[in-house]
Amino acid sequence: MEFGKLALLGFGPEGWGLVLVRAGLMTLAVSVAAFVFGLGLGILIAWARIGGNAVLRRLAETYVVVLRGVPDILVIYLFYFGGRQVVTAIGTGLGFEGPFDISGFVAGMLAIGLISAAGQSEVLRGAYQAVPKGMVEAGRVVGMTRLTLFRRVIAPQAMTTALPGMGNQWQSVIKETALVSVTGLVETMRQVSVAAGTTQEHFLFYAAGAVIYLCITTVSDQIFRLAERRSLRGHPQGGM
Repeated sequence: MEFGKLALLGFGPEGWGLVLVRAGLMTLAVSVAAFVFGLGLGILIAWARIGGNAVLRRLAETYVVVLRGVPDILVIYLFYFGGRQVVTAIGTGLGFEGPFDISGFVAGMLAIGLISAAGQSEVLRGAYQAVPKGMVEAGRVVGMTRLTLFRRVIAPQAMTTALPGMGNQWQSVIKETALVSVTGLVETMRQVSVAAGTTQEHFLFYAAGAVIYLCITTVSDQIFRLAERRSLRGHPQGGM
């Protein structure tokens, strides 16, 4: 590779470095928003599957089956194009002139968050079921309330078990953000595609995109590993 071509990745007048950094930050922003949204929804789904009534349990199970069975790109398309129709219909019904649009960020965040919620709910449900029954029963015997039992016994044990799986879910969310480029949102995949098409240096910019994703996932993996080690302090598994 010619050295002059690497200048295209720089921050000079002809370099794409700044816009690539901005695109990487957008990827990170979408990932965080989608993961947090998916975590909140995943907690509700896991609760419905564990302690909900029969109707809630069936609805939660159906949700997981559907979202894990439908291609991710199709979910994003449904939210982006379907979301515009819904927003336009609501706006028109309220007396506003349409059509209305929905941002690629919102559509991508919601779609990826819903997809992630299905996987996160499975991780959380498995972590809850992995809590030793004896510890729960011991907490009840000593008179702990349900809230205290959850805060002091169930939550710490479940968190330790769930962290590796949640780390994998986070990595999946980061990679799934590449699909959001179909909405026109300028994240990493969209930006490297534009740069590659403009300069005709496809290998250079797609390789740069791969490095950006790799940097985000590598740093994230180290953060989750650190959190996992901290959660194991004083835990029986910590000495294994």
